[in-house]
This record gives sequence, structure tokens and C-alpha cells, in this order.
Amino acid sequence: MVSQITRGIKISVLTSFEGTYFKNYKLHFAFSYQITIENHSKDSVQLISRHWEIFDSLNDIEVVDGEGVIGKKPVLKPGELHTYSSGCLLSSPYGAMKGYFNMINFTSTKNFKVIVPSFRLCAPFALN
Repeated sequence: MVSQITRGIKISVLTSFEGTYFKNYKLHFAFSYQITIENHSKDSVQLISRHWEIFDSLNDIEVVDGEGVIGKKPVLKPGELHTYSSGCLLSSPYGAMKGYFNMINFTSTKNFKVIVPSFRLCAPFALN
């Protein structure tokens, strides 16, 4: 698990290799990740959008931007947490992801970025 705190918001990431399968006559490696967002600040905050950079050892970097996470824009009061799971497909058994969440602080009404630390996506058989 990797974790990082930005402006009182802690992001923790757990990853898992889910297996391989063929799609469009090409082998894909499926990974899941679970993200926990914990509000350690004194203010209520809301996640507005996300930005991902997905590194695949056999491809270029894929950038993904979007509203919320899995269709939600969670509000976290001080001391609350939100956990969600998602996944991605790679063309190789090894890669990584990193990014950030755009959030709003309800007290100051200011937007800020919360860093999602870089996390590895690695099939167990790819480790040597």
C-alpha cells in the first residue's frame, strides 16, 4: 500500500492483479486498485474531478481526466473517509499510475489538488 497526505487529505492505494484475457485478438493484463480518501483536515471537502497518468511499459502514457470517481463526487466532513475500487487494462504485465483529485474546501470555497502517489501495477509472475 502507498499513502500520501496533501493539505490534510490522505490518499491510500492498494492494487491487485486480476488476470489476463484476450480482447480484439490482443492479450491484456487486468489490474484493480482500491483508493481510500481520508479527511484529516478541519474543513469539509468535496472531490470534484480526477486526473490520471497511466504508464504501460509497452505503450505511451495514457492521460484520463473526468468528473468525480466512479460516478460520484463524495463530500467528506472532518474525520470521514471514502473508499472506492476501479481498474485498468495494460498491454504489458508491468506499469504504474499516478495523478491527482481536484477538490473544493467548503470553508474557504477554494479549489485545491490532492496528489495520488505513484503506484505500481505488476503481475506477480513479472517480478524476478
